[in-house]
Amino acid sequence: MRQRSAMVLLIFFVLSLFIAVLPSAAQDQEIVWAFVPSSDSETVMSGASSLTDLIAEKTGIQITPVVATDFSGVIEAMCNGEAEMGALNTFGYILAHSRGCADVAIVSTRFGSAYYSGQIIARADSGIETLADLKGTTFCRPDPLSTSGWIVPSITLRANGIDPDTDLTILDAGGHPQVVTAVLNGDCDAGATYVDARNDEQKADTVVITETSQIPNDTISFASSFDADTAQKITDALLEIAADPDNAQLLSDTYNWGGLIAGQDAFFDDFRQQLDTAGINIQELVPTPAPSVEPTEEATAAS
Repeated sequence: MRQRSAMVLLIFFVLSLFIAVLPSAAQDQEIVWAFVPSSDSETVMSGASSLTDLIAEKTGIQITPVVATDFSGVIEAMCNGEAEMGALNTFGYILAHSRGCADVAIVSTRFGSAYYSGQIIARADSGIETLADLKGTTFCRPDPLSTSGWIVPSITLRANGIDPDTDLTILDAGGHPQVVTAVLNGDCDAGATYVDARNDEQKADTVVITETSQIPNDTISFASSFDADTAQKITDALLEIAADPDNAQLLSDTYNWGGLIAGQDAFFDDFRQQLDTAGINIQELVPTPAPSVEPTEEATAAS
């Protein structure tokens, strides 16, 4: 009888040790959150690090932020198991979700809205006043997978009789502010960005040729294979962080976020319908490498 009691106590002791060690092991698991640089990589990285520190304080979950070089890098990282979280733009999320790599948890808001628009701009003295005037010009985009800076503007262009493949010379500027700088410097005749990537001084020297239809805001998404309970804890922590007015500047500095709200995949169905109506196959929009603008001193400063 004593042997049996001793064995029970031993098993209980071992189980207790296992349970005690398990949370620590789970915390030691590296969770990578991949960001796309929308303006300045150092600023994004600094803000992301502050956010992950706050998440760790609230949950004990350690997250490593990284900044990818482009939009496709975040998608590939999530699909290849290199990142468990991603700050995905609209098109990037839809593409990653279609590949079974990502599920949205949070949608950002700006100015109280979960939607935004793109714009096509030109220098005020360029003589470009309509979309038809863009034929034969050099056109800057932030990135081939930028929703507001290329995907939706390219649909707008095609709907107005301009074939980007044959009517434009496309250059990748590397970001929305860089597009504005490239247009002002004359590296490009026109370009596309989100509304409004220009500061007040830049607005005086540029004109908006057109604005696009509404686009759902960017997301915080988790890899589809990621543990659901852990994802929910991180989601709850981020929503709590965003609800605190003291963190408003941090959200703005990190990704120009005005706020964060819980998101579901159905939120993007209307945008998917826009793509379908335009006859767009999202897989066909994934580009081959395109030439890039060599950064000028002004572009480097603006980035």
